[in-house]
Amino acid sequence: MLTSSPTKKIGVLLSNLGTPDAPTPAALRRYLAEFLSDRRVVDLPRPLWWLILHGIILRTRPARSARLYQKIWQAEGSPLLLISRAQQQGLQRLLDAKSPNRYLVSLGMRYGNPSLNAALSELEAAGCGAVIVLPLYPQNSCATTASTFDALAAAFKQRRHLLPLHFINNYHDHPDYINALAESVKEAWQQQPRGQLLLISFHGTPQRYQQQGDPYYGQCQRTAELLAAALELDAAEWKLTFQSRFGREPWLQPYTDETMAALPATGVRSIDVICPGFAADCLETLEEIGEENRQLFIKSGGEQYRYISALNETASHLQMMSRLVKAAQSTILTA
Repeated sequence: MLTSSPTKKIGVLLSNLGTPDAPTPAALRRYLAEFLSDRRVVDLPRPLWWLILHGIILRTRPARSARLYQKIWQAEGSPLLLISRAQQQGLQRLLDAKSPNRYLVSLGMRYGNPSLNAALSELEAAGCGAVIVLPLYPQNSCATTASTFDALAAAFKQRRHLLPLHFINNYHDHPDYINALAESVKEAWQQQPRGQLLLISFHGTPQRYQQQGDPYYGQCQRTAELLAAALELDAAEWKLTFQSRFGREPWLQPYTDETMAALPATGVRSIDVICPGFAADCLETLEEIGEENRQLFIKSGGEQYRYISALNETASHLQMMSRLVKAAQSTILTA
């Protein structure tokens, strides 16, 4: 059981995947080198993967990825980082309103800046007596949540003092999360008539991860089922798919892009798309789903396509984060 002095603040470390520092090939090369060197992300034998990564991928992919990032980049910076900062500040305000001077919220990305190590240092410098880690991955995967835990463990290896730690490893079926998702869909439907189908798309992972015990697929299924139930949809009105596959091996299916291309031929000409696995809009939602898959659907005969934004810094999302933090605090004993 964790313990914390009642006179010390509780640190809250929000974490997400990360983003390059700029939409340039050089920045993408640095970011991708860190990201794709993670054994949790790519678990091929190191000598073979090093040759592929440095001999092929980092020579070709950074320029292509930079062009994609340039499409979504804002004057103030990366959408993911801007939204993550807004989430950090919004959660801080919400916690302060209920418990003044009790919490300090910091932001640390798994890859890129600000780093997890820098976020821990900020909390330590402020004299926090314990840390609640909230990775903004609703569904637990070895490639995201477990990788974040690995990075935190590596950061603590550099420290003499191990702060008491509570790690929130998923919230895929939390009622506040499901309600926030349902609320966002209903708001979209109020603004414009609903499509024939709600496509619920999650980031994919290799199929063998599931076979090796990764809980991600089952948690994605559960989230989708709970969201459909909250919206009172029948089985023909929604569909679960997986996007963003990489490489040649089989990934979780059905694939989002193949589904997009096939739907119009089945008579589905209008769809709404939501990506519940992303807590903040980023390249995979704004460009891949918002643009690339839109074009694919329309080109295949679709007529109406709407991407429903991630929860981002909406009030319901921040309220959910606040409740997760408060629940985690119950494991921290105060004298």
